[in-house]
Amino acid sequence: MIARRPILIAALSGALLLTLGGGAQAGETKVAVAANFTEAAREIATKFKAKTGHDATLSFGSSGQFYTQIANGAPYEVFLSADVERPQRAEAEGLAVPGSRFTYATGRLVLWSRTPGLVDGKGAVLAKGKFEKLAIADPKAAPYGQAAVETLTKLKLYDALKPKIVTGASISQAYQYVQTGAAELGFVALSQVVDEKGGSRWLAPASDHSPIEQQAVLLKTGANSAAAKAFLKFLKSGEAKAIIKRYGYEVR
Repeated sequence: MIARRPILIAALSGALLLTLGGGAQAGETKVAVAANFTEAAREIATKFKAKTGHDATLSFGSSGQFYTQIANGAPYEVFLSADVERPQRAEAEGLAVPGSRFTYATGRLVLWSRTPGLVDGKGAVLAKGKFEKLAIADPKAAPYGQAAVETLTKLKLYDALKPKIVTGASISQAYQYVQTGAAELGFVALSQVVDEKGGSRWLAPASDHSPIEQQAVLLKTGANSAAAKAFLKFLKSGEAKAIIKRYGYEVR
């Protein structure tokens, strides 16, 4: 029995090292996420952690603000933008890994109010103008804000309604303006209100604005990060796509 103790200790030590080694393989990646994708990203990150052991640390904001931060050296490794333009620029300007860019979702714009019956099924409330404030996201920083301006322009209502527009720094702030009553109605992402009970809404026709094609890209800071690469791979999975669709997005 005594002679076998070193063998037993060695075996236990080896098992311990394997366990520690497996844990050491789990990593963390910092992900910049467009505000409209907040809830979907949180759910995906939870599934990603359970599936891979990696942590995805998420930050939320407008795509324009994130691009400025990334260009100035912010340590994000993955960028989930709400448009195509900024991931393309990241590649062109050497901030992203070439060939890593792909579309993870196509968003839908919705006119929403907490007040039942205020927003009709055809968006005619906009032409009637019987409201004080209309919330949108900053069109210079947030693609959903740009889509709202394009929709109002297509309806030939932008100039008339411009004095009533209140602008949020991101689509999250535009949603907050409506949710808190600071604005009676506003253009928000369908994903933000897909589970809202009550209120009233109008799904803006996709033909009234440029497609809200949302792209992801691996940033140069994450080029050697196993966790960052794994997160992007998981984002393309059927499991992640099912979550994305549930929040009202279209997926390929």
